[in-house]
Amino acid sequence: METPQKTAPPNRFSNWLKTSITSRMVMIGFLTLVLLVPLTFIQNLIQERSFRQDEVVNEINEQWGNEVLIYGPILKVPYKTYSEKIVTDKKTKKVFTETNEVINYAYFFPESLNIKSNINPETKQRGIYKTAVYNSNIELNGNFTKLDFSDIEVSENDILWEKSKIIIQTSNVKGVNEAHLTLNKNTYDLSSKYNSQTNLAYNQVAMHTLETKTFTKNPINFNAPTSYTINFNIKGSKQIRFIPTGKQTEAHVTSNWKTANFIGEFLPYNGDKISDAGFDAKWKILDINRPFSQQHFNNLPNLQAFDFGVNFMIPVDEYQKSERSAKYSFLVIGLTFLVFFLIQTLSKINIHPFQYLMIGLALTMFYTLLISISEHSNFFKAYITAGISVIVLITLYSKTILKTFKFPIFIGLSLTALYTFIYVIIQLENYALLVGSIGLFLILTTVMFVSRKIDWNNA
Repeated sequence: METPQKTAPPNRFSNWLKTSITSRMVMIGFLTLVLLVPLTFIQNLIQERSFRQDEVVNEINEQWGNEVLIYGPILKVPYKTYSEKIVTDKKTKKVFTETNEVINYAYFFPESLNIKSNINPETKQRGIYKTAVYNSNIELNGNFTKLDFSDIEVSENDILWEKSKIIIQTSNVKGVNEAHLTLNKNTYDLSSKYNSQTNLAYNQVAMHTLETKTFTKNPINFNAPTSYTINFNIKGSKQIRFIPTGKQTEAHVTSNWKTANFIGEFLPYNGDKISDAGFDAKWKILDINRPFSQQHFNNLPNLQAFDFGVNFMIPVDEYQKSERSAKYSFLVIGLTFLVFFLIQTLSKINIHPFQYLMIGLALTMFYTLLISISEHSNFFKAYITAGISVIVLITLYSKTILKTFKFPIFIGLSLTALYTFIYVIIQLENYALLVGSIGLFLILTTVMFVSRKIDWNNA
């Protein structure tokens, strides 16, 4: 007589892992957290590529010529001041007053400043990175009028007119090809002098000084109207800016650049004159429009905060958009897993944790494809290519798991809607929060409606 074989009792824990809704939710949550690791590496990759782009662009700009900021012309006039000090002779014990002479400087801005500039940008490229550089012809002309020393007590005899200088400050002397100064029809040479400025505020640049020699041989009566003309030919990059030092400053800048971006404290009064042929911008700034005076004593203030000009940088926002899209990666993975979870729960089709992991890795591949393709194309084409590739891959893979057509088609449509929704949010600026909130509310409503059919009592 055969002895009946005993069957092993079913493993309750193993059976619970396979059938329990709670175990599936725990498993999906764990996999989602695991996928945060590659997503973090992807975000670091985006930042690394963005930094690399900045490095290459800065190298090109430094070799060609950095941004141009012109500050002047400024009349620098030395004057004498005196200080008295009581001194006691150690031997004779006599007390007497000692007078010390100190040389200070007064800085005067012109009565009028007219700026004319024609700028011809071009594109420089190294590898996959490119930047805009330009060659500019700049003319500054105007006049100085009677100088006002009334703010300080100084005698006319203590003003050293013969040692006066005309100075122009600029951020870029490397790109200067020509520089000529004419005062009352007399031409003067300009020499470079470096200013080692410290404690520069954010977005400020170190300035260099171009100055004339003193007017000892050819004294100029600056108390009478003095006309000036300064001609520059400067190579630069990124942007060109001016400081409105004239009591009345007028600027006229022309260029064939199609994507002008006017920057600074003052905008051109005809800023809408931009077309495919370029732009023709004009400014008019009065002394009452800016919070600084026409004369300064003892030191020359830093007035970079009151500049105006044009930005010629090529708008490259692929990395910025890729970084914004990567911030929604957790949402994409979570919602995709949620769709598979609902299908698995409602249809009783078993999906292995490894298959969830493969789907999650496919979703992370979207971002590496997006970064790599956008470096060689525009963001829209990269987003479409990466999105279609991942959607087709997951749809075909889900067909092998779910053994039917309707669920994979539904998954493909859901991913298409999700990626479209995220793309719209990325493109929007003012309404991104509003559209995102409405979209998430609709998604939550749909999930709540579908999940009502799940028997949570047997979870």
